[in-house]
Amino acid sequence: MVCLGNICRSPLAHGILRAKTKELGWEIDSAGTSAFHAGEGPDPRSVAIARRYNVNIRDLESRQFDPIDFENFDLIYAMDQSNYDNILKLAPNDETKQKVKLILNEITPGENNEVPDPYYGGEHGFEIVYQMLNEATDKIVEKYG
Repeated sequence: MVCLGNICRSPLAHGILRAKTKELGWEIDSAGTSAFHAGEGPDPRSVAIARRYNVNIRDLESRQFDPIDFENFDLIYAMDQSNYDNILKLAPNDETKQKVKLILNEITPGENNEVPDPYYGGEHGFEIVYQMLNEATDKIVEKYG
C-alpha cells in the first residue's frame, strides 16, 4: 500500500487489509513515495478513524518505498495516479511494473479513480477514505483470498 507520506491513506489500507487477512497469513506493508514522514506513526486522524472500526494501526511506522519492494511483494497498490507514476519510475523492468495497481481499480476496474488525500481536510475526509479503502480491500480479499 503506497501513498505520498505513508501517514494517512496507505497506513489505513495496510491496517484494514491486515485485519481482514489475519487468518490468511498475508504479509501486508505500506510505504510512501517520499521520506518526509519516515519513522513517524500514522496521522492521529487515521488512527482515530481506524479505531472507530476496530482496526489498530498505532504500531505502524512510515517508511519510504524502496525498489526492493518489487522483489518482496506480489502486488503494490498505489492510492493515486501521482504515486502510481512515481512507483513505476522505480521499477527495474516491465514484469515488476505489472505488480503496480491503483487500489480503487479493484472496485471500479479501469476507471483509475484516486483515493483523495485527506491530510488537509477535516475528519469527514478520513471517513470517506476509510470507506473507499474498506470496500477496495474487501475486493482484494475476495479476488486473492
